[in-house]
Amino acid sequence: MDNDSIISRLTMPWNRFWRGSWERREILNGNWFPLEVFVFGLVFIAVPYFGSNNIAHFYLEDAFSVFPENSYDRSVPVINWMIIPYAALYLFYPATLILTPKDDKGRLELISAMQMLILATLFCVMIFLLFPAEVDMRNQIDWDSMNGLETILFEFIHTSDKPWNAWPSLHIVHSYCLARMITHWLNHNYSETQWAKPFMILLWVEWTLLCISILTTKQHYMFDLFSGMFVGYFAWRFFQPTLDKIRSSDVDSILEEVGWSN
Repeated sequence: MDNDSIISRLTMPWNRFWRGSWERREILNGNWFPLEVFVFGLVFIAVPYFGSNNIAHFYLEDAFSVFPENSYDRSVPVINWMIIPYAALYLFYPATLILTPKDDKGRLELISAMQMLILATLFCVMIFLLFPAEVDMRNQIDWDSMNGLETILFEFIHTSDKPWNAWPSLHIVHSYCLARMITHWLNHNYSETQWAKPFMILLWVEWTLLCISILTTKQHYMFDLFSGMFVGYFAWRFFQPTLDKIRSSDVDSILEEVGWSN
């Protein structure tokens, strides 16, 4: 099997994995399909992430000495309000589902994008388990200086997410891939709308703030940021040819290649 064939098997919609979802794509006027894809994401992304997070927390030793903490990491100030753009990652997921075009090309693109997130997450989880790293900087946070919203968000993050799974930052990997996917649709499906350009600007401003926020909330080290950028960029470049192929090809030819033609 050549490299092109392997890449195609990974990036084109997985036949048996998605077949049932594809057959149900018209339920509720097409609104059921993105919700079903989202549920798959919860299972194959959230479960490995939080599973490895708790395994590292309870059973694994800190191996971060492989990539030492930089002196700059502790010199970065805590900025309480930056927990808002940090937590805003969780708005990227519904935004992606809402903006998915309600046609077969859009659905195929959504499937490919979800596969991108699944494979990128599994790659990161492998690193999390092989090189467990604890981010030991939460003691720099001054809880008394926070307002109510900031306290709620920090408590939610600290309760749900143990200070492990440091690098590559999955916050950066996911947000970059989703921002690129949203931008793809804004350029191709919503370019004639008045809100597309302002929304795109807002999207990338938020992504920039999110990148800064993983440092200023003491959730990650600088190395986590740059390694997350690298993995996110590689994941996008790996899947982009398939997304372009779906965009430029006839739907029937794609379905025949995947094995879903009647």
